[in-house]
Amino acid sequence: MGKFVVKETKNGGLKFDLKAGNGETIATSEVYASKKSCLNGIKSVKANSVGAVEDQTVEGFAKVKHPKFEVYTDKGGEFRFRLKAKNGEIIATSEGYKTKASCLNGVESVRKNAPDAEVTYAE
Repeated sequence: MGKFVVKETKNGGLKFDLKAGNGETIATSEVYASKKSCLNGIKSVKANSVGAVEDQTVEGFAKVKHPKFEVYTDKGGEFRFRLKAKNGEIIATSEGYKTKASCLNGVESVRKNAPDAEVTYAE
């Protein structure tokens, strides 16, 4: 089962990582100024992880309504996804993947793990 791990950043903010049952990081948040806003971000990921996939790696891709996972290629040619909430805000991002299939597996892992993931705090 997945879990959200909340940790303090060097500048005193907070961020979370969504980790799969094997401990691998699936998605990461932005930096939040307060614990309350960080926990609200986690709630948003849980609620919006049902979004459809908008594959921006194909020419003439179909636009999908929010919430959604946007799959795209970064400047280095790796595949990434970002989860956008109903209001269009980015609430979680992925690492870079070598293949689109691996990236899509990451999306499925968020869908599977986020809704019931417990919240823990890094030491």
